[in-house]
Amino acid sequence: MAAMRWDIFCRVIDNFGDVGVCWRLSAELARRGEEVRLWLDDPQALTWMAPGAIEGRVSGIEVLHWTTPLPAGQAASLPLADVWIEAFGCEPPPECIDDLATRLAHGERPPVWINLEYLSAEPYVERSHRLPSPVMSGPLRGLTKWFFYPGFTERTGGLLREPDLLQRQAAFDADAWLHGLGLPSAQPRASLFCYEPAALPEVLRQAAQGSWHWLVTPGRAWRAAQAAPAGELHALLLLTQPAFDHLLWACDLNFVRGEDSLVRALWAGQPFVWQIYPQHDDAHHAKLNAFLDWLQAPPALRALHRAWNGIGSATPVWPDAVALVEWRSCVQAARQRLLTQPDLASQLSGFVLEKR
Repeated sequence: MAAMRWDIFCRVIDNFGDVGVCWRLSAELARRGEEVRLWLDDPQALTWMAPGAIEGRVSGIEVLHWTTPLPAGQAASLPLADVWIEAFGCEPPPECIDDLATRLAHGERPPVWINLEYLSAEPYVERSHRLPSPVMSGPLRGLTKWFFYPGFTERTGGLLREPDLLQRQAAFDADAWLHGLGLPSAQPRASLFCYEPAALPEVLRQAAQGSWHWLVTPGRAWRAAQAAPAGELHALLLLTQPAFDHLLWACDLNFVRGEDSLVRALWAGQPFVWQIYPQHDDAHHAKLNAFLDWLQAPPALRALHRAWNGIGSATPVWPDAVALVEWRSCVQAARQRLLTQPDLASQLSGFVLEKR
């Protein structure tokens, strides 16, 4: 079957999780032989996340700078895509919409237009997945977008997963990786990728009693940890996506934030605590609880998640060795459930072929 051309549109809203998801999707589609144009309004994160991407050194992917407005004639100069992916509800550039309307007037075939939504375990995801969204106004009135929801169950679009992920993890030498960073390998290790949780000082204080070493990502996490120092803190540089996986594989407990790192923590199979992106109306509380229900989180893991996310007034409790074993079993059971389901790129490809 001939390769398809995909336009993936992504606006960098905050913290680079959105570009992280879109790059992983682009890379997996390209690995399968598809042609991908990744439109980014702020492509600079790729300089450290995926070195060589901006310069065009990644086969099958062209990174396009999404400026406002686009350069005159840019949209019309490009071959029409077979698929449009608007990531997280961002509309494609007006110039692309106008150009498509002109092409349709000349009889060209429209792309399959997909709204790739945010990740959630809430019940509405299964109800809304694959539903049509007719375009009711504008130059493309009469076309149909399709909702596509990543998710954790068989009635959703699944999660991004490379086919060799578990093999790479099995071959990973954590001690050698830590040695390469000049970090100790004998002591218990926790990774820290977070916003600014109010519970952080107390968590650091309790962990210090067990001689834990913290591997802290740069930016907000490092600044937050520095403001509440306790224990052994090790500053990391900006990590490529493969190196971030290595961090999660090398640690005994991972603190992650946002969507992309949550999925990678699940694949890592190690105990983790997720800081969900906070919303002003506290809608993230229900989203977190739905995820913990799906995870079948033990009570102590659920309690630490609530404290870490500022839900309720309970003091966080650092896990002992018995709790960590229980948490690891929980995460690995969840991972096994996910491995029985098709991955997101496979499901997207199948859906596009169904709709073309």
